[in-house]
Amino acid sequence: MADENLHPFVVHYDELVDGLLAQFTHLSNTIGGVVKQMADLAAAAVRTQRQFLVVVSKSKQPTQDVLMNLLKPTSDCIQAVQAFREKNRTSEWFNHLSAISESISALGWVTVSPTPGPFVKEMRDAAQFYTNKVLVAYKDKDKIHVEWTKAWIELLTQLQAYIKQFHTTGLSWNVAGVDASSATNGAPPPPPIRSGGPPPPPPPPSADFFADAKPSGDDARLALMRELNKGTDITSGLKKVTDDQKTHKNPALKSQGVVHASDIPAGKRGESTTPKAAPPKPPKFELEGKKWLVEYQNGAQNLVIQETEMNQSVNLYKCKDTVVQVKGKVNSITVDSCVKTAVVFDDIVSVVEFINCQSIQAQSMGKVNTINIEKTDAAQIYLCKDSLSCEIVTAKCSAINVSVPDDTGDFVEHPIPEQFKSIFTGKGFKTEPADKAA
Repeated sequence: MADENLHPFVVHYDELVDGLLAQFTHLSNTIGGVVKQMADLAAAAVRTQRQFLVVVSKSKQPTQDVLMNLLKPTSDCIQAVQAFREKNRTSEWFNHLSAISESISALGWVTVSPTPGPFVKEMRDAAQFYTNKVLVAYKDKDKIHVEWTKAWIELLTQLQAYIKQFHTTGLSWNVAGVDASSATNGAPPPPPIRSGGPPPPPPPPSADFFADAKPSGDDARLALMRELNKGTDITSGLKKVTDDQKTHKNPALKSQGVVHASDIPAGKRGESTTPKAAPPKPPKFELEGKKWLVEYQNGAQNLVIQETEMNQSVNLYKCKDTVVQVKGKVNSITVDSCVKTAVVFDDIVSVVEFINCQSIQAQSMGKVNTINIEKTDAAQIYLCKDSLSCEIVTAKCSAINVSVPDDTGDFVEHPIPEQFKSIFTGKGFKTEPADKAA
């Protein structure tokens, strides 16, 4: 039975946690490994936000400084989720981790006004870029992963609906409530998730997720105007330099802080004080488990991966001026943060993807279902007749060209649109390319 002392919007948030989040956590536990660990961190973030909402239900709207202190526990959890993804970039479940990491910022809706709901939708769309990859990889192999993607997307969808119902124009503070700092002492703990116990506390973040938050709307402009309207008083906060601190009135100060040659060890004299660049990491070209790792290659023009298996994947990371040929059928190929790199491949079970790359070439010699290109500039894709039915998905890209063979066998180049226009139809927006090829 719900606590009668809880505000209705806290009770409804508990229902969200006890239902959809519990289902998502259960599916994550079934998959196990880093997916379970990531889900535990995400669940901790959601439960921490629930504690914050309890404070909101009992408190008047606080000052910006107090608000930032109240949001810090949620901020810590969000940073822990994002850091965990970066530590597991080579995981076979990296798309699962990315789906959560890219959308966990939806919990930042509490700082958005006057319309926080659409912000959550943007985060859900960011998650779908990666959940679609999971669906492509597992739709015919393991339904648990399919249900997992649906559970996370549904959780974000219902969070948006919850916000629309209770916090349409921003957080619903209690105008007759107490001071926010005193309300934190009486906040009850979040309800446990039925599918498992609470995860261990997340590691401290390197930066505060909400550190850049600023007063919204008129508050920010008023704060700025107050500073500008100080006039000559704007320097009143600066520390005054006394005569005994001025070098032209106290010559003895000139000799302080000067490093004399005699003070430097003989073996160190003449050495540059400029920090040395980190040494390049050694190139890697090896099979680890079910993953071919091709990393930090520079100028390698004849790398060939052969004796492959259908359940193996190929990962290229931070390669430059490199050509890699993948023979046989593999599950997927990922090219991440590479420059002037080409990859030639036969049959692909799920997807070929390019992330954060520049000047990339890819040639399909067999069948491929999906090619994903994200945050990449200048990519040239060559498709053979067996791969003409593949889907090409792009996001935040420029200069993407796809060449396909015509009836004579010659390749015809087709540019992928970079600019789009949206027209309101009365029910919604219709989007189409604004730079169609002639």
